[in-house]
Amino acid sequence: MNAPLTTEERYRIGGMDCAACAAKIDKAVRRIDGVLEVSVSVAAGTMTVARRSETSVEGAVTRDVRLLGYSAARIAGRSAPAAEHDVHHDHVHDHHHDHDHDHADHDHAAHDHGSHAPDAKASGTDAALPAGLHGHDEDDEAAGIAWWRTRKARLTIAAGLAIVAAYGVMLAFPPLGHWPFAVAMLVGLVPIARRAFMAARFGSPFSIETLMTIAAVGAVAIGASEEAAMVVFLFLIGEMLEGAAARRARSSIRALSELLPETALLEVDGATTTVPADALAIGNIIRVRPGDRIAADGLILSGTSAIDEATVTGESVPKRKGEGDVVFAGTINADGLLRVEVTAAATDNTIARIVRLVEEAQESKAPMERFIDRFARVYTPGVLVVGALVAVVPPLLLGASWDEWIYKGLAILLIGCPCALVISTPAAIAAGLAAGARQGLLMKGGAVLERLAAINRVAFDKTGTLTLGRPIVSALVPFGTADETELLTLAAGLEAGSSHPLAKAILTRAAEAGIAPPSADDATAVAGKGIAGRIGGRSLFLGALSAGADRVSLDEEARAKAEAMAAAGDSVSVLMADGIPLGLIAIRDGARPDAGAGLQELKQMGIGSIMLTGDNVRAATRVGSEMGIEVRAELLPEDKQRIVTELRAAGFHVAKIGDGINDAPALAAADVGIAMGGGTDVALDTADAAILNSRIGDVARLIRLARRTMAKIRQNIVIALGLKAVFLVTTILGITGLWPAILADTGATVLVTINALTLLAPRRNS
Repeated sequence: MNAPLTTEERYRIGGMDCAACAAKIDKAVRRIDGVLEVSVSVAAGTMTVARRSETSVEGAVTRDVRLLGYSAARIAGRSAPAAEHDVHHDHVHDHHHDHDHDHADHDHAAHDHGSHAPDAKASGTDAALPAGLHGHDEDDEAAGIAWWRTRKARLTIAAGLAIVAAYGVMLAFPPLGHWPFAVAMLVGLVPIARRAFMAARFGSPFSIETLMTIAAVGAVAIGASEEAAMVVFLFLIGEMLEGAAARRARSSIRALSELLPETALLEVDGATTTVPADALAIGNIIRVRPGDRIAADGLILSGTSAIDEATVTGESVPKRKGEGDVVFAGTINADGLLRVEVTAAATDNTIARIVRLVEEAQESKAPMERFIDRFARVYTPGVLVVGALVAVVPPLLLGASWDEWIYKGLAILLIGCPCALVISTPAAIAAGLAAGARQGLLMKGGAVLERLAAINRVAFDKTGTLTLGRPIVSALVPFGTADETELLTLAAGLEAGSSHPLAKAILTRAAEAGIAPPSADDATAVAGKGIAGRIGGRSLFLGALSAGADRVSLDEEARAKAEAMAAAGDSVSVLMADGIPLGLIAIRDGARPDAGAGLQELKQMGIGSIMLTGDNVRAATRVGSEMGIEVRAELLPEDKQRIVTELRAAGFHVAKIGDGINDAPALAAADVGIAMGGGTDVALDTADAAILNSRIGDVARLIRLARRTMAKIRQNIVIALGLKAVFLVTTILGITGLWPAILADTGATVLVTINALTLLAPRRNS
């Protein structure tokens, strides 16, 4: 019960482009006293460190990461206390673990540790940092420098020019033989060898840099300096291309952060002043002019406008919003002046939370990714052993040429580099998570993505999920000489100013029809029955059918119509004027316009659907028959949970879609819980995945994205292992040598990265 408290800190890591980089950093930081857990995300370029609360590790972390050849900078204000058992980030099946550790602003933590980081500042000129290969690419990235102008690219160009110079020297002075190339090779190899030494010092002796260094030095020793120089050059090209691909993946999420405006118009006592957007506090009132980006999450106090929410929800069509509606930070106010009350601080608005959620999701590893990591830990030392055996066994036992078989052994070292294999899974998962976030489809990590790909049964909540969760006028039935316009006009006049959901439905329908509600005199609510008043000298009453019955009798035909609508699950009201019925107004919870098409899409994918609702059987059956979905109605939360559990026991992989509040037990019981239509906070904090746009069609899109991502992972593993297998055979047979060997590794790494990034390409039906 008295477990020591832990604190989480997040760091921005520069120059980290592959899973091997992440593994070296992970090992080095874990060795620091006081560190309990480390989670590194290549895709996000971040690292989360859990430490004992009573210790300070920032100085040691930044120093050791920099010694490895990367840059490290603490992300200010990102500390969060946690119980010791919350440190681990695997979450294989933790549906409701909250990845958002930052609800409170822990500025004091940033101050507490600022004084303990002399190592990060002491090397102001970075003299202690190994030059070249990875150093400070983060600075280049932050400054927006093109990939071909980065330090990594400059080193690659320098190595290429050194080879050209060596070739010129060899032509001018032939007696020098291969030694000019050996010297040229050092331009690229020295930074690589330095990083290999540092990696070994910090617990990673079997790094790709180690394999490269052994292969290059060995090639020089047997007189193959020209090839050694080219191998180092090709390796640097591969590293440079990896860096460009990693920057591309990171920019897809970071671009979201740049959508927020820098300033906002703060309203104080009727006057406005321009303030920094990140200084806004909950409860502030801001004005948003037409064409402006909205600076904060908030609630519209006055004004109406079309809001372009494509940045948050992926919805391309602007939504008309007015008083009482929610708006998101980063969305665009198209055509009206709005007054908005801020409901979330800058560090907790929708955009910030999406970026944080995706970054933290990328730090949690999927089961397949963890398997590949374990495999690589055995695989790399195995490659060294195989390379050594190939180099020495044939000469010793068969009398073969030492130079020939040492050459083949060195080639096998290069073929065996595990980079392509190790990055095959996280690259695809990161791209899948980023592609989803850009469409308003959020997933909490690779494990969720893996489970989503297997879904073959979807259980939907009804209210607020398959339906809009708010009533709409479904039918107007005028009697006698009255028509629909008169019926709607008088009803809207009576209900004007009311905030009752049924009143809102009538007023919304009137607004859609272009009807301005007339003023009603003496409008009074009749408790439990309806509302009465006078319009144009006529005494009116609008109320429930049962309440109207004791005021006036309906004829048989009218009553039959009313009962038929009620039997279909509608709420039926009658409007009377001077004691005479003018007509019936039927109101129901409106179905989402895309629900039918969305369910059909799932069916075409081979996924069955079922509705689980606590609503009455009549209303549920009506909605179910309209949409063609199996219905289970009048269920308690525990009933929904039981049905989901039964479906899983029957062999189905079940996704539960709900509003994330009253469906919590069923969401937890499902393979994947998906929040939809329950508000942004709920959508981001509850369940395993969230659909921000509240479209049924997005369920199919989410599952399709997961399936495409898993297909990319399988393709990547085949590419990585397939190329290695081919070149292993051709090397042993003497067909290929060192150059093709390094191409087999760097080429495969670049191929799997590019293949993963194709997930980011826009697709019409993804």
